[in-house]
Amino acid sequence: MKVLGIITARGGSKGIPGKNLKLLAGKPLLGYTIETARASRALDRVILSTEDEAIAAAARDLSCDVAFF
Repeated sequence: MKVLGIITARGGSKGIPGKNLKLLAGKPLLGYTIETARASRALDRVILSTEDEAIAAAARDLSCDVAFF
């Protein structure tokens, strides 16, 4: 059996605008989520779902597949 991990990252945060792309120790927050999902070894594939092109581009830069873009 194959297990798919889906990361959802909405672009329109009200509390902290652009939070998924904010840098923490030189890396976007989204990067920590992608790395953790891959490191879990429980998932065969990780994809990101978003409506925001900047988030999609950042995920691609981190070698993460992006759905619907």
